[in-house]
Amino acid sequence: MGFLHPLSILLKIIFTVPVGLKLHMKSTLGHFFSLLHMLISDASLDRIFYSNSDGEANNSQEIAFDLFVGDLNFEEDVSSDDISLEGLQQELEECRNDNVVANILSKGTKLREYTKGVENNLRQVELDSIQDYIKESDNLVSLHDQIRDCDSILSQMETLLSGFQRRGAEIGSISSDIKILQEKSMDMGLKLKNRKVAESKLAKFVEDIIVPPRMVDIIVDGEVNEEYLRTLEILSKKLKFIEVEHIVKTSKALKDVQPELEKLRQKAVSKVFEFIVQKLYALRKPKTNIQILQQSVLLKYKYVVSFLKEHGKEVYIEVRSAYIDTMNKVLSAHFRAYIQALEKLQLDIATSSDLIGVDTRSTSLFSRGREPLKNRSAVYALGERINILKEIDQPALIPHIAEASSTKYPYEVLFRSLHKLLMDTASSEYLFCDDFFGEETIFYEIFAGPFSVIDEHFNSILPNCFDAIGLMIMIRIIHQHQLIMSRRRIPCLDSYLDKVNISLWPRFKMVFDMHLNSLRNANVRALWEDDIHPHYVMRRYAEFTSSLIHLNVEYGDGQLELNLERLRMAVDDMLIKLAKTFPKTKPQTVFLINNYDMTIAILKEAGADGGKIQLHFEELLKSNTAIFVEELLVEHFGDLIKLVKTRASEEAVVSSNERERAAPITVGEVEPLVKDFGSRWKSAIELMHKDVITSFSNFLCGMEILRAALTQLLLYYTRLSDCIKRIPGGSSALNKDLVSISSIMYEIRKYSRTF
Repeated sequence: MGFLHPLSILLKIIFTVPVGLKLHMKSTLGHFFSLLHMLISDASLDRIFYSNSDGEANNSQEIAFDLFVGDLNFEEDVSSDDISLEGLQQELEECRNDNVVANILSKGTKLREYTKGVENNLRQVELDSIQDYIKESDNLVSLHDQIRDCDSILSQMETLLSGFQRRGAEIGSISSDIKILQEKSMDMGLKLKNRKVAESKLAKFVEDIIVPPRMVDIIVDGEVNEEYLRTLEILSKKLKFIEVEHIVKTSKALKDVQPELEKLRQKAVSKVFEFIVQKLYALRKPKTNIQILQQSVLLKYKYVVSFLKEHGKEVYIEVRSAYIDTMNKVLSAHFRAYIQALEKLQLDIATSSDLIGVDTRSTSLFSRGREPLKNRSAVYALGERINILKEIDQPALIPHIAEASSTKYPYEVLFRSLHKLLMDTASSEYLFCDDFFGEETIFYEIFAGPFSVIDEHFNSILPNCFDAIGLMIMIRIIHQHQLIMSRRRIPCLDSYLDKVNISLWPRFKMVFDMHLNSLRNANVRALWEDDIHPHYVMRRYAEFTSSLIHLNVEYGDGQLELNLERLRMAVDDMLIKLAKTFPKTKPQTVFLINNYDMTIAILKEAGADGGKIQLHFEELLKSNTAIFVEELLVEHFGDLIKLVKTRASEEAVVSSNERERAAPITVGEVEPLVKDFGSRWKSAIELMHKDVITSFSNFLCGMEILRAALTQLLLYYTRLSDCIKRIPGGSSALNKDLVSISSIMYEIRKYSRTF
């Protein structure tokens, strides 16, 4: 067994002695530890525990231990009777073999002195400890109170926990009861939810199937007004409910309610039928504004029609037929009266004899129709008639106002007004039918009558229309009306406008071919007039072509351009034939120039770009102008031009060897020409000026031709001067008779200033 540490021995002594002894020893504990430290550090103890041999060491340990134990003297307190030292001897025996204790005991020569010192120290420590305890007495009292409070609280907790432990079984039973109650609550919540759903469905069922007395009173005795319409909606819902819902058909309540609902349905159908028929009859009254009546009255009761459509199909068909019949007759009568009023305003433009190639002297003004034109040029010229396309969306004519002012209009104006009225009426009716009846097909049944009236009128006008310009304007009007209807997004007139357009084009082609054939088959002798100024046939052609080009600017119709090219070829041939009736070449050329110039001027009015036709006539004008200039110069300076063209030209192109073999130009050959030119060149130019002024209708064109002639004369004379310079001695011999180039230039500039 190993030795125990002295501190262990001390603790064992403290915890094994009685309580009274413990309290006595507690005060001296600090002194004991100080003494023990002194014993351990004292050098004399070494002599007790350590010697040169093991035997001596053991003996010395036993002696020291005996001395130490033998000197121990325990004072007994008043309660020392209860002290038991049982087991102490055993522990002392165990300490005998402890090395540390043996080391201390080996120094036992001064043990008693140390013992007395320890006792003194212990007493001092005890006194100091008592003072410390006195100083900390308040804290110890507080600590004691806290310990007592804690003990009380712990006692209560022990009691409480003991109670919980006893009630554990009761808590388990309460948990199971709560779970049962929760399940019952969930079950009751589900039942409540189902009952609410059933209640709402039952309430809705009762509400949908029940017939309130107030509803019966309104349907049977009430006037047709907004309240009546609301009641009709309720009745309609109930009728649909009993027809659609399967649950209703199996319900016993249906047997009680269904007869009553059927009676109400029949009564409502009968009452609203009488009401709506009365409103429809109001449309037949004279001077009734149909659109206002439709918008302000009928549309307010459009639900009546919906109710009849759903719950009174046969009556709805009667109402539908009554409306179609009424509107068909009313609108047909309105359009018929409007057309009759427009016919009184019509101004006839052309007849079958008003053709480009027909002689105007062969027809009488009294055979031109009801209202002949004062100016027949309107047959071919567009003029202000183009304005109708700029006013395409203006309101339709009011016949009695126009008739009061005694104003007459070309047919295209009446045509636009008629179709403007048709578009506005059709658009309004189409939208009303779609809104009121919910059917677009009703429109076509209603307008079958108005379309028939307009077709009848148009079919009577179109075969007697020989106004090609008017027909083309009407084609453009239809195109614009189609665009207007497209912007309105109303398709109801698409087929009708297409039909009118299709009927206009063949008629235009026929009238155009009549003009074309009149040129191809023209009687040139009847048309010819001994006059070199522009011919009226050519003016007709130019105005007619210009009008059609102007009407085709924004459309680019290739077929029309092809027809105009055919017409140009025909007028070219006819104009050449007319020119050849003049006996001399010069008047023929002048006639052609005048007609070409006039045609170009009129074509330019159609726009900046006259197209291929204008270019064609400009080429013809240029070539004929060159011919006329040459003829004019030959007439006044023929010998000079002949010499320049023959001898001067030959001399310029032949080689030097050929020039030696050929007869050279002599001064005698040129001198008469030079003197003749010098003597009369100014008077000849004046005669040329007068000739040009009298020959050409267009002053500007004449001045251009005169300038071209004088320029050509200057060129010829310059070539003559060059020829004279090549003649030996020619310049000196003829210098006095030659006219200076500057003099001729001055004269040319003088005439040029006139324009």
